[in-house]
Amino acid sequence: MKRASLRYLLPLAGFMVIVGFLLVGLGLNPRLIPSPLIDRPVPVFTLPMLEDTTREVSQASLEGEVSLVNVWASWCVSCRQEHPVLMQLAHEHGIPIHGINYKDRRSDALEYLRHGGNPFRWNGHDLDGRVGIDWGVYGTPETFVVDRQGRIRYKHTGPISPRQAREELLPVIERLRGETT
Repeated sequence: MKRASLRYLLPLAGFMVIVGFLLVGLGLNPRLIPSPLIDRPVPVFTLPMLEDTTREVSQASLEGEVSLVNVWASWCVSCRQEHPVLMQLAHEHGIPIHGINYKDRRSDALEYLRHGGNPFRWNGHDLDGRVGIDWGVYGTPETFVVDRQGRIRYKHTGPISPRQAREELLPVIERLRGETT
């Protein structure tokens, strides 16, 4: 009799363990995707500029000031949602924002910027998405805070809300601006 009950209890115990892992997983915040690039140099890259294909941008273009790098696309609905926040960060707070236009047609991206305004100092055009892969991009939009030495210091996955800009990004930027090299 004891053997028969053990035969039924073991699968039940295994099932309960699996359910426990699933419940823990459901409680995690999907926006908190860790990045192995935090505190490491920006990946080496060279991209043609979106606005002027005769010029290029690279990781060296990010050195010397604390800035944001925003990975975006005209086809990205969430990018349209966060665009006013980027405009505010650039114009009201004077934050240098650089763009990586991800897997997008140049004409669509330029039209998007003409229509919604351009918060970016420059945009690299990553048509095939290879640079995005090097940056560890899961999807658009993603935003990185880069320090003066060209190291990634913070990553935000998904659209930035006004509250997240105020409570998460701005404090990181101000702290990094206050650091001496």
